Amino acid sequence: MRVRHLLVGIGCVAFLLLSASTQAAEKFEITFSPSVHAEPVTGRAFVVITKMDTPEPRLVAGSWGDSGPLFGVDVNRLAPEQAAVIDGSTLGAPVHGLRDIPAGDYFVQAILNIYTEFHRADGHAVWLHMDQWEGQHFNRSPGNLYSEVQKVHLDPMAGYNIRLSLTKVIPPVEVPPDTPWVKHIKIQSEMLTKFWGQPMYIGAIVLLPKGYDEHPNAHYPVIYEQNHFSLRPPFGLSTEDRPIPSELRTMLTNLNRETGYEFYQAWNSENFPRMIAVTFQHPTPYYDDSYAVNSVNNGPYGDALVKEMIPYLETHFRMIPKPYARVLTGGSTGGWESLAAQVFYPDFFGGTWTLYPDPIDFRWYGTVNAYDDDNAFFKPKHTWVQVPRSLMRTAEGQDEITVQQFRARDGARQPRQVGGAN
Repeated sequence: MRVRHLLVGIGCVAFLLLSASTQAAEKFEITFSPSVHAEPVTGRAFVVITKMDTPEPRLVAGSWGDSGPLFGVDVNRLAPEQAAVIDGSTLGAPVHGLRDIPAGDYFVQAILNIYTEFHRADGHAVWLHMDQWEGQHFNRSPGNLYSEVQKVHLDPMAGYNIRLSLTKVIPPVEVPPDTPWVKHIKIQSEMLTKFWGQPMYIGAIVLLPKGYDEHPNAHYPVIYEQNHFSLRPPFGLSTEDRPIPSELRTMLTNLNRETGYEFYQAWNSENFPRMIAVTFQHPTPYYDDSYAVNSVNNGPYGDALVKEMIPYLETHFRMIPKPYARVLTGGSTGGWESLAAQVFYPDFFGGTWTLYPDPIDFRWYGTVNAYDDDNAFFKPKHTWVQVPRSLMRTAEGQDEITVQQFRARDGARQPRQVGGAN
């Protein structure tokens, strides 16, 4: 009896081991042809998985909320027709691996984010994505490759091998044309070009006041609005009274903000103070904006804006070139930037109206004290219950994403290693 039980046990173990060894794996293979890109590519390949095909999966890749799983893998000199492989070992977000995706029908799309090699002035060589004036959105950056949307059935128990061919190239950004009100400026920065070892550009969108052309001898104070990268005019000005979704209207109401058309009506009214408004554009190889300060790892963006861009603007527009006539504002990241510009250049700017800024030190970086907290993802001083730290909430206080979920999504989007010292 004991021998029979032993043999049965051995048989069960062998069956389980055999099943595990023969179970099919999950895999995506991503290729591109010489017709869309003739040279090898160093960059990062992505697969986006969604339950809907509208909008295209790539257009929601890496966004907030319940946008669908995203998986990414670095590629080094990937040749045409050579496959980049995303498989069970590839980390993703919000699910950790392909095996965590339930069996079912999905829409999938692949993207290839193309990198440029930068030989920086500090001796480091790094591979990063060169912004194409889209604000470091890899899923819509000109020159990047993407596939057609494909409907597939995924079953982690049965396994699968999905082949995706990158047949399309994202076209160049169309910068809105200048108008009598709005002017678009883009200049090459000598300081940043020297630091990065590649031609680097900064920009500005200038909003002129009512009567600017009719009063050629008038000079104006300037309000500099700090914000994330955008092609929109300062303060979202719009000369068209467009209907807006109810969710956006609710958000504007909660923030005590007006629509772009309402702001235009005020800006164009008889009694509105006459000034020039400027929004900066300063995307970097790391992010959609530089935080408008000098950085050892990111370059002298603060000096580039203050010593290159603003003098250029003051030469080409009738701005009063005095500290009292240069004021700052901004919210969130722009709030941090407006405060930093005033602190680092106190004799250049005359004041700042800083709104809901990002954390100005690391004692409360979001909801984390980077100096004292042992765990960035869960609140401390709980013995039995782990309470996730929230990164963003709705106006009603409902959690939208936690710090841990955001880190996972950021990890799926970003390269594991971008370079090193020479």
